[in-house]
Amino acid sequence: MQNIIFYLTLSFIVIFHSLVSAQEIPIPKAPAVSAKSYMLLDHNTGTVIAEKNADEGNDPASITKLMTAYIVYGALENGDIQLSDEVLISEKAWRAIGSRMFVEVNTRVTVDDLLQGLIVQSGNDASIALAEHIAGDEAAFADLMNNAAVKLGLTNSHFTNVTGLTDEQHFMTARDIALLSSAIIAEFPEHYKRYSQKQYTYNGITQHNRNKLLWRDPSVDGLKTGHTEAAKYCLASSAKRNEMRLISVVLGAPSVEARTTNSQALLNYGFRFYESHKLYTAGQELLKKRVWYGEQEELALGVKDDVLITIPRGRYNDLNPFLEVSSRLEAPIEANQVVGKVRIKLGEKDYSEIDLIALNAMPEGGLWRKISDYVLGYFE
Repeated sequence: MQNIIFYLTLSFIVIFHSLVSAQEIPIPKAPAVSAKSYMLLDHNTGTVIAEKNADEGNDPASITKLMTAYIVYGALENGDIQLSDEVLISEKAWRAIGSRMFVEVNTRVTVDDLLQGLIVQSGNDASIALAEHIAGDEAAFADLMNNAAVKLGLTNSHFTNVTGLTDEQHFMTARDIALLSSAIIAEFPEHYKRYSQKQYTYNGITQHNRNKLLWRDPSVDGLKTGHTEAAKYCLASSAKRNEMRLISVVLGAPSVEARTTNSQALLNYGFRFYESHKLYTAGQELLKKRVWYGEQEELALGVKDDVLITIPRGRYNDLNPFLEVSSRLEAPIEANQVVGKVRIKLGEKDYSEIDLIALNAMPEGGLWRKISDYVLGYFE
């Protein structure tokens, strides 16, 4: 079937003149990062700005607790548990090795406090206590983590524990960590605020968040550090400047300072040399198209979700959008039915493709409409 190409100039002229034009900035290579693997991701668009060995499985250490927390957030969202629930601390949780929030065996601690201990203090004891409260034991909770990984599309992750202690069958990739971080930010914004907390006191003991970027860069508001002998030093971080949010994941750095400076360098690189824009809004009418045999002659077409794009800074004027619509639309047409594509080029390069949908349903018209369109169609 032949396609009619509609060149979208008017909407881009309006958007373009509403922005301050910027001189094109040459894009250098990403910073040299002294780490086993890394990824820099634009949270809003899903665009990968820079990566190295991003699909290579690594020991994630305490970054594991991002998934532990994700399961807890889901249980809270579903009403299975409450922040005010008092959790009985088992001997296993109390004896947890590694980083701890120092809960006492056979005492009761609220889910809220345990979440603080898990996120700010990276408490292995808090992680185990929460897992036992939700799933009965750590192994059952790990099954929930693996199920969630599948649903989130984390194709190279597997969990055997809730703390991040080293296990050959326990691994994540930089890409999966970035995607999980993005899911936490998008799905649980109220709980995400916890990741910017710099310290927490429990049982008379004050501990500081190990993410040093929280002190160095005011735009950074998360997420999680990790360290074991096998994993070396890891950091998943996120920062927001203006309306752009980036997520950086650095795995296997040689030191605390290296994971911090490497993460800062990646974030600065992304914000300096890239920019993101909303091109279209969900439900926005992009054009009307003739429909045959329908109740009405024309149908409004648009996009189902906001169309966001990340491009090299200064290249906005090089974007070329096209609408490709089936040459003949015939009723009935359902709302949200795909009827074409929005294709976006950056210069001569294909950059993005989005479904073009019917914004409303178009049922079949009456007999007179069908006869009239049949006759018109014959002469067309």
